[in-house]
Amino acid sequence: MERVSSWMLVVMVMVMAVRAERNINRSGGVYWSTVEEEALAQTQTKARDDDTAVADLEADGGFSSLEGMLQWAVGHSDPVQLKETAQDVDKLSPTDLSNRQVEIKQLMDELKTPSDAQLMQVAINDLSNSSLSLEDRHRALEELLILVEPIDNANDLNKLGGLVVVIRELDHSDADTRKMAAWVLGKASQNNPIVQKQVLELGALSKLMKMVKSDFAEEATKALYAVSALIRNNVAGQELFYEEAGHLLLQNIMSESSIDIRLRRKAVFLLGDLAECQLENREKDELPFFSSRIFLKSVVDLTSSADLDLQEKALVALKNLLQLKTTEALIFKDFCGLDGALERLRQRLQDLMVEEEHRDYVMDVERLRSEVQQIFDRKLEKVTR
Repeated sequence: MERVSSWMLVVMVMVMAVRAERNINRSGGVYWSTVEEEALAQTQTKARDDDTAVADLEADGGFSSLEGMLQWAVGHSDPVQLKETAQDVDKLSPTDLSNRQVEIKQLMDELKTPSDAQLMQVAINDLSNSSLSLEDRHRALEELLILVEPIDNANDLNKLGGLVVVIRELDHSDADTRKMAAWVLGKASQNNPIVQKQVLELGALSKLMKMVKSDFAEEATKALYAVSALIRNNVAGQELFYEEAGHLLLQNIMSESSIDIRLRRKAVFLLGDLAECQLENREKDELPFFSSRIFLKSVVDLTSSADLDLQEKALVALKNLLQLKTTEALIFKDFCGLDGALERLRQRLQDLMVEEEHRDYVMDVERLRSEVQQIFDRKLEKVTR
C-alpha cells in the first residue's frame, strides 16, 4: 500500500497544479508555456516571495513540462496538507481509488502537448482568417517556418491545405508577410522533390521571381532563396525558370553593384548550381545563355568585389562554367578579361593572408582560385596550340 500511496501522492500534487493552472487560464484552457518563458519566470521567482511567485505563474500562463508543473506544485504546497492527503489516499476504497485514477487520466489527457500536424493546422487556420491581425499573421508564418523544417512535416503541409494558403500570402499587401511566406516555401522545398513539385504545380515560381525584383531587400532575398530551393536538382523547375527568363534575372542582379550584397551572393550561387546541374546532365543540350559573353562577363566581374564571400561564390560558378563544352576560352580571355581578374584576385588574397583571423578562409579561396586558373589554362591551351 505504501507504493500506491507514494504514487497517488505525486499524482495528487500534479492534480493540484493542474487545477491551479486551470484557474489561471479559465478563458483559454490548459496552456503550455515556452521553455524560455518558464526559465524567465523561474529566475524572477527566486528573488520574490511565494505570493509574488503565484503572480509570476499567472504572467507566464502555464508550465512547459510535467516536471515543471510538479516542481511548482510541491514548492507551493503545505507539507502538513500533503501528509494528510497521503493518509486520505490510504483510506480510499478500491472503487474510490479507481474513480480517482479515471479523473487523473482525464486531466493528464488534457495536458498532452499537440502534435506538429495539429500546430501546423492551427497556423494554417489562422492564415485563412481574413480578419487576423498583421502581428498574428506574422506569428503564424513564423510558427510554420519552424514546423516545416523536418521533411515529414514539410510533406504534410500540402495535405493540410497549407501550401495554397502560404502561396496566397505572396500576394499580401504587407512586404513582411510576403517575405515570411517566401521563406516558408523555401524552407519546405529545400532538398524535397515532393514539395518542390507541389509548389511548382501551384504556380508559385513566377510569383517568387517577381518578388526577387522588389525594392525591399529582405523580400527580394527571401524570394530568391525560395526560387533556388524550388529548382535545385529539379529539371522541371529549372525549365520553368528559364522560360520565365531566369537567366536574365540573375544577370541583372550580378551586374548591378548597387543591389544588396546578399542578393548578389544568392544569384551567383544559384548560377553555379545551375551550371553544375548542366555538367551532370551532359546528354542534354547546353543552354545558349551559358555561353553569352555579357552573361559570362557579369560573373567574371564579381571576382573584383570587395566581398570575399561573393568572390568565392563567383569562383565556384566560373569553375563550372569553364567546364561546359559551349563556353569559349577566348571569350573568357579577350572579352571577359578572366586572366587579369584571376591575377588581381591572387594578389589581393596574398595581401589578406597576413591577417591571421581570416587566414584559413583566405587560403581556401586561393586554392579555389588556383583550380579555376588551371581549368582556364587547359581550356585556353586547346585553342591556342
